[in-house]
Amino acid sequence: MSIKNRKVLIIVGGGIAAYKSLDLIRLLKKNNAETKIILTKSGKEFVTPLSLTTLTKTKIFENIFDKDSEAEIDHIALSRWADIIIVMPTTANFMSKLSIGRAEDLATQCF
Repeated sequence: MSIKNRKVLIIVGGGIAAYKSLDLIRLLKKNNAETKIILTKSGKEFVTPLSLTTLTKTKIFENIFDKDSEAEIDHIALSRWADIIIVMPTTANFMSKLSIGRAEDLATQCF
């Protein structure tokens, strides 16, 4: 499957490799992919929302309850919008939450 002209939701997790998400965004942009970003709380320790916004030119999603987008339920809208969801980096903590169905933040609720 080609990534060209796809809608890609990137979930930036909290691992040291989170900075590589910036390279991925650049690569996706080169291939005309539209990107939206969910930045986890621990992901913010490695990558800033400003860096992500600058590259994507879109709003960065962080919280389940966002007062600026009350009309839409973000976790549903984002998961329906995306052709592909990439979690980068995928930590053991994130994978364990998904495996037991623990949807406690915006990132885990998208699945």
